[in-house]
Amino acid sequence: MTPDVRREALAALAELSDLVPEVRIGQLVVHLGFLSEDEGGRGLGDIEDDELLAVIRRHREEVARLSSDEPNQPMRLNAGGSGLTG
Repeated sequence: MTPDVRREALAALAELSDLVPEVRIGQLVVHLGFLSEDEGGRGLGDIEDDELLAVIRRHREEVARLSSDEPNQPMRLNAGGSGLTG
């Protein structure tokens, strides 16, 4: 883990949080954990910072795409808590 990657991951998390202000930080972190497990088979406690950064970036792209598809709809976690919906 390098300080630069750590700072970049925290900045990316802040940017992602700004895209979905109605989603609590805890919900967002849990969702990133689900994505980490789905994509790499390992949870947040087992991945390196650069892997977390990649998960955050992919999710940020997904959220940005969803918000551009439905610009007037707030993002929220679906009923199962495993995904964001528009």
